[in-house]
Amino acid sequence: MPLIQTKESGNVATIAFDNYSKRNALSRALIAETTAALDEFRNKGVRAVVLRSATTEKVWSAGYDVNELPKANIDPLPYSDPLENLLRAVKAFPAPVIGMVHGSVWGGACDLIMSCDLAFGDETCSFAITAAKLGLPYNIAGLHNFLSRVPLTIAKEMFFSANPISAHRAERVGIINELIPEAELETRVYEIARIIATRSPQAIRASKEAIHVLSEAVAINPSTYERIQGLRRAVYFGSDYQEGVQAFLEKRTPRF
Repeated sequence: MPLIQTKESGNVATIAFDNYSKRNALSRALIAETTAALDEFRNKGVRAVVLRSATTEKVWSAGYDVNELPKANIDPLPYSDPLENLLRAVKAFPAPVIGMVHGSVWGGACDLIMSCDLAFGDETCSFAITAAKLGLPYNIAGLHNFLSRVPLTIAKEMFFSANPISAHRAERVGIINELIPEAELETRVYEIARIIATRSPQAIRASKEAIHVLSEAVAINPSTYERIQGLRRAVYFGSDYQEGVQAFLEKRTPRF
């Protein structure tokens, strides 16, 4: 059974996660379908993509499928990881990708929303990056993704506490562009997508790429990068990561 639904209406396309039995977890299979859909829409010249859940449940996505994370001694988020490939695909897509959020967004799915060009949510939405609960050392690209979207202190709070940011606060700090009443969310998001689809695709493509390049223009010397990677390596070879993943799989509180 497919794990996503897709459709097109005019120059606006939709990708809807449709695996709620697994809380729309970002498994390799779901990511592969999503990435393939983006490739298809790119080839068709779609001018806006709405990324959403196919259902209106309490959870938009539970994030990375923890069952597919390495248990220990391997970088859990290398450059070649499927989630990293998906985030890059969203950023590199030539037209705007718009997140439409009903429900809570966890872990890697929060990073996915941060990678969208625009995001809109209703009063049920919330956003949490849960790496600290798993003892997972987040990669530099992911950290920078948050820093380019929210204030430094908010990024620190999210990564240090792993607590959710509520809908109203998410609008204030810039995770979402606008907080919209639940009954109006779908109408409003597709209205914005259709407006974008009437604008110059060449101008939008150039602006998106320029903004993407500028937002990632951070200077870091090789020795500093290696030092940070060494800090990450010590974590995923350490006891906290092993305990965090095991505790999640056993549905208990980790003992750090």
